[in-house]
Parts: sequence; structure tokens; C-alpha cells
Amino acid sequence: MEVVLGIDNLIFISVLTNKLPKEQRSRARRVGIGGALILRLIFLSLVTVIIGLKTTLFEAFGHSFSWKDLILIAGGLFLVFKATREIHEKTDPEEHELAHAAGSKVGTASAASVVIQILLLDAVFSIDSILTAIGMTEYVVIMFIAVIVAVTVMLIAADPVANFIERNPTVVMLALAFLLLIGTVLIAEGFGAHVPKGYIYAAMAFSAFVEVLNMMARRAKRKALAEGKPVKNAPGVEVAVTKPTAAG
Repeated sequence: MEVVLGIDNLIFISVLTNKLPKEQRSRARRVGIGGALILRLIFLSLVTVIIGLKTTLFEAFGHSFSWKDLILIAGGLFLVFKATREIHEKTDPEEHELAHAAGSKVGTASAASVVIQILLLDAVFSIDSILTAIGMTEYVVIMFIAVIVAVTVMLIAADPVANFIERNPTVVMLALAFLLLIGTVLIAEGFGAHVPKGYIYAAMAFSAFVEVLNMMARRAKRKALAEGKPVKNAPGVEVAVTKPTAAG
């Protein structure tokens, strides 16, 4: 369960760090994932405090709000904001490039900003993860082992996942859509609307499966074009493509 819950965090880290220069990405991922481990171990050491976050603070809109609810709402809003902003940058790249061209210092400051954002979301995901673990077992040692194993898996998968997302532009948009969905779910949970995690991950898995089929179709089309075979651009229409000759 910890590994599955870590998927959200890993997607967020991959999307953010891929905006950095290549030489800074791997280090930023390690810092972000290391921060997740430290935060989760600290929160596990303060189990009684974490449980206390579920104590009601006030009531509004017919719902009792606790610190946990406020943290989930704040984290969800931040995630929705970041995902929306990233989607806007992908759909309107000219404006984004002009903004970068206007500023000369993008290196260290952007790296520090990315790490801070990762740590902020780490805190939200860590609290949600620890509360889930508390509901599954009362043995803190088991929780510690599960957290360490999950974060180790994240550390191993971080670079391959981030590189895969970078190589496939459509996967980037799908990952941002996942983050938008996760942020919306966090907000809903903060307002008392419980959404079973299984539904969320089933929808994400199905979307990823469809994207894999699209990638296979694109790869087959590129291969056919490279071999000069006819490719269907529309139903019933075939386009014959010939290989370019040395003469042009």
C-alpha cells in the first residue's frame, strides 16, 4: 500500500525535476525522495500527534474540519494549482519561453524552488500515508519497515520514470492530468467526501494502458514510414511513402 501511495509523490517529483537542467535533476530527485523518507519517519515517531490531527477544530458547511482536513485541502489546492500551471505551459509554450527569456537566472533558484515544492507536497502525502498505515496496523515497527521499503522503491524507480515521462510528451500531459485528479481527490477528502483509493488507481491504470496502446500505434506507424510501407491516415485511405533516395 505504501508503494502504491508513493506513485502520486513520484509523479509529482518527476514532473517538477524534469524542468531543471539535466545535471541537477537526479540530485533534486534524491533530495525530494530523501525528504519524503525523513518526514515519514518523523511522523511515525509522532504517531500520537498525527492521530490528534483528526480532532475536530470547527464545523462549517455541515462538516467537522480537523487539522488533517485543512492539510489535505491546502495540499490539494497546491497540487491543482501546480498541475494547471504546468498544463498551461505545455499548451502555450510560446508564453512560457518568453517568460524564461526575460529572466537570466534560472539555475540555482529554480532548483531550490523545486526542492521546496517537493518537500511541501512530501509533507501532505506523508501525513496521508501515515494515517492510512495507522488504520491498517498498530505495530509501529511494521510501519517503519513498510515506509523504508516503499521509499527505496521510489528511489530506484525515480530516474527511469522521470526519463520515460520526458521522452514521451503525451505521457507528460497524462501525468499532469493524474496530478490534477489527485489534487481534486485530496480537496474532496478534506471536505469529507471519501473517494476509495482503488477507484482512483484503477482509473489511472486504465488511462496508462490506453496511452501504452497509443505509443505502440505510433511506434508501428514510424516503423512503417521508415520502411516505406503504406500508412493509413484515415479509414479506407492509404498513403504510400517511399524512402528518400540519395539524389533527393
